[in-house]
Amino acid sequence: MFAIAIDDQQGLNWQEQKAPPRPGPGDVRIQVAWAGMNRADLMQRAGRYPPPPGVTDTLGLEVSGTVVEAGPRVERLRPGDKVCALLAGGGYAEEVVVDAAQVLPLPAGLGLREAAALPEVFATAWLNLFMEGGLRHVDGRPERVLLHAGASGVGTAAIQLCKAFDYPCFVTVGSEAKVEACRRLGAEAGWNRHDGSFVDAVRDWGGADVILDPVGAGYLADNQRVLNQDGRLVLIGLMGGRTAELDMGRMLMKRQRFIGSTLRSKSPRAKGAILDSLHTHVWPRLSRGEIRPLIDRDWPIQQAEAAMTYLESNESTGKVLLAVSGEG
Repeated sequence: MFAIAIDDQQGLNWQEQKAPPRPGPGDVRIQVAWAGMNRADLMQRAGRYPPPPGVTDTLGLEVSGTVVEAGPRVERLRPGDKVCALLAGGGYAEEVVVDAAQVLPLPAGLGLREAAALPEVFATAWLNLFMEGGLRHVDGRPERVLLHAGASGVGTAAIQLCKAFDYPCFVTVGSEAKVEACRRLGAEAGWNRHDGSFVDAVRDWGGADVILDPVGAGYLADNQRVLNQDGRLVLIGLMGGRTAELDMGRMLMKRQRFIGSTLRSKSPRAKGAILDSLHTHVWPRLSRGEIRPLIDRDWPIQQAEAAMTYLESNESTGKVLLAVSGEG
């Protein structure tokens, strides 16, 4: 098969490579139509986010496509089914083999292109807002959410989930245009990070009970300042560094909780539980059009280099996709 390989100069090349092995008893083989691009791919390409042990070093954490082979223990998927899948790696390729627990049917009314924008970002947002972050109503009041990188793929998914389930959210982004784009998706308020610290704006808004943060060290102190009593900070990335000073006095007195969370290294069973919850709670809303995948642009897989350069520029709002077969 053909897949993207990283050369010695970190270039991305579409070239012939060894096909994945035959599916195991609980696996399926998918002919890939579209692959989603994520910031984790940028980090892996730069050598800062290696795949888990035993996982291919081919980039790509989510795909859509058609099941072409299923193991004997797979009950709910059959060859010919149109699906999307959450991967630990290998999505920038013509074929992938993945545990069936990590595969979902397309929401009604969505095609393969749209479905490629779903698995990684909606699983990440759902996991960290509702499962890790424990977002809930307290004394009849919905908790308040602060989303950093609100215009990213995960951010735009999280905004829509907050709106759909009636949790107000505040976003930080990189431009006024992105603030307005996030408002249109359902964010209650926003802040352009180029205008300085977000602390006063978030405090005036009412503070945050749950913070979803892909930035890390650069935002730790300000996150602590705006995190309310019993608030939870869920760290999902380290774009702003990995080491910072923690105010343990503030953490203690406000009963703040800091949670580190990664999706990629979870077991197929754990990923399956997340996807099952998505299928129950989010897929019907996607089918009804209450939530939608937000796609910024797409490129042919042969132009993955250009697509990644664009993603790295921080100009995108929503997902960047790669067309493998380009089937709709």
